[in-house]
Order: sequence, then C-alpha cells, then structure tokens
Amino acid sequence: MCDTQVLIASNGVWFAKNSDREPQEPQAVVRKERVRGDTTPTLRTTYLEIPQVPDRHAVILSKPCWIWGAEMGVNEHGLAIGNEAVFTRQRSLTPALLGMDLLRLALERAATAPSAIDVIADLLQTHGQGGPAGFADKDFHYDSSFILADPQQAWVMETAGREWVARPVQTFDAISNGLSTTTDYTRSSAGVEGAFSRHDTRFLPYFAASKQRRALSRQCLAATAQQPQPGFADLARHLRTHAHGDDPLRGSNGDICMHATGPIRRSQTTGSMIAWLRPEGPQLLVTGTTAPCLSPFRPVGFSGEFSVLSPDESQAPVWEQWQPVQAAALFDAEFRQQLRGRIASWEQQLFPAWDQPGADTAGLEHALRKATQEMQSWPRPPIPRGLSTAPRLWA
Repeated sequence: MCDTQVLIASNGVWFAKNSDREPQEPQAVVRKERVRGDTTPTLRTTYLEIPQVPDRHAVILSKPCWIWGAEMGVNEHGLAIGNEAVFTRQRSLTPALLGMDLLRLALERAATAPSAIDVIADLLQTHGQGGPAGFADKDFHYDSSFILADPQQAWVMETAGREWVARPVQTFDAISNGLSTTTDYTRSSAGVEGAFSRHDTRFLPYFAASKQRRALSRQCLAATAQQPQPGFADLARHLRTHAHGDDPLRGSNGDICMHATGPIRRSQTTGSMIAWLRPEGPQLLVTGTTAPCLSPFRPVGFSGEFSVLSPDESQAPVWEQWQPVQAAALFDAEFRQQLRGRIASWEQQLFPAWDQPGADTAGLEHALRKATQEMQSWPRPPIPRGLSTAPRLWA
C-alpha cells in the first residue's frame, strides 16, 4: 500500500510519497550517474531482459533492495515519479515488467512528465507488466498507477494490464491503491472507452482503505494549497498523518503514515520522499528509513556526499541501523516523545535551509550525522517479551 501526492504551487511543483511495503523489506536510497553512449545491448530488470538505451539520465531512487526498479525517484531534469499498486482484473503473476521497473526506466529515459508517459506506454505495449511483487509474499501482484511530475506540470497515469489512461493535474491530486480515473482522461492507449475505473476490483482496495487514504491526502493538499509558499515542512506533515491520533499501534489502513500491526494491516511505510521541482533543479528530502513519524528527513542531491545514500543497490545500511530505534519507539510512549522531540529539533534547522536554493549541504550533513548518532546511542526501552522481532513480525 502507498500514497503519492502532488501540488502545483506558485513556488514550484511539490511531490511527496510514502512507500508502504512489507515491514521487514529494506529500502535503499541510491544515486545513479548520467550515462552517455553506452553500447551494452540489453538490460536485466527484475524479471525480464530488455533492450538497453545508450543515453540515460542521472537518477536518485528509493527502492527495495531485491528489485531492479524503484518505488519513487527523481531524475536530474526534475522529473519525479511515484507508483501505486492497483488491483485490477488484468493483473498477472506471469513475470514481466513490474510497475517499479517501469518507473525507473521512465526516469532514466525521459526528461518530462509527458515523455515519461510515452516511455511507460511503449514498454507496456512491448513487454507487459506483472510478476510477484512482494518481498516474502510471492503471491502478491498488482498493476500500477503513477503520479508523474516535472517543474511545469503533473499527470496521473493508471494502468490495467497493457491498457492505460492519463489525466493532467490542475492544482493538486493524490493516488492510493485504487483506480481513480473515470472518463476524465485526455490520453489513453488505443481502444480505451468509458470509465477506466471499471477495471478495478473491490475487495483489496476496500480492506486497504484506499479511498479513505486518498481523501485524507487530498484534504492535506487542499489546506497546503491555500498557502502562498508551501515548503518541505508542509509535505512532511502530510506524510506523517494518521487518521486518528499519533499512537502508531492504534492506527488503521486509513493512515498515510502506515504501521504494520497485524494480518489486516500488513504494510508499513518503509521509505518516504519529498521533492521540490523547479526549473533551476530539484531539491530532495528522504527518510531512507521506515515510519516517517519516527524518522528524520535527510537531504540528498545529485552532487556532494550524503550519508543516506547506500553503497550499492542491494544494501540499505541506514535503513537497517534505524530499525531498532523506531521499533523501540513503537512500544514506549516516553521514548517515542523524546525521539520525536529530537527529530523536530533537527528539522527546525533542516526545513528552512532546504526551502532555499543553494543550501549548505556540507553543514547540514555534519549536523545530521551528529543528530542521528545521538539518537541511535540513546538507551532504548526493551521491546515487550515475544515482540523482539517487531519489525519482522507480520511477514
């Protein structure tokens, strides 16, 4: 389960996403450099080998370590994409391109949101989509919807098998885990007629509370859209929203900030990203860790050194190191309050600086390292007996 949001404001386009996955699945933040003139003929995605292209854009991705593709990402041109699982009647377990593969391929090969739609459409037509998409649950499979945004515009693209539709965003929009496009699309694959949402199923979107989460996202966006100059603090607040109170263990599938607590609520937010898209270049914040309400946002960029970046795509050391901290905070209200207070103190320094172009990344990185080392070194309360593997409990 996931939630993706976009807001077109006077100071740029704002993109934000929570990636909700199985709680034990590590998610890495990686940066891949621009490639020009590559002669490699093919590329191995998660399940398929497809033709490679010689020129590819630099990208920053937040991705499950075992998957080639990514849950969300931004490229050097300021194109941002987030994907959502949608449980259509066309979804298939037959290995093909995952929605996450489509997302990464579009970021590497397109510079704008409309051209990214073209890339995804061509790949769907040629290779299709499908295959096991769960970390432990290999029966979990879905089709994908996307928000695609660049400094000038944003689009929603929804798919069902090889069919797709796309609609432009006027001021703000959000997608969750159900199809939301009826007849308001302006682009589509050949032969699409009528309400595209007819492809949706009812059972999984109902139990995933996808309509409630999308409504809550849109409520957050509507409030922020009234502000003359939205900032990172506003989008971070969106991604940390719980439908009923801030106790992680008392939440529901209607929460934007998701915590896994049982067989009905199996997903957990395992990574978060906020991107400010401007013609001068994108600025990004990520958690690189699980549970944004219990994690600090961290800066990352296309140049410079950033501690949140993983050494390679199969490792997520920052994610792993933070797991014991957030697990302890789940079960102890006093420790949780202390942790959130220290995170707020760090972000009071981070957000105003990152809301300005040309922030001192070296200075912020030094302050971040000091803050996270402090929080990770705190004595942590014991996790209740029998729950010592809490982050892995609901595999």
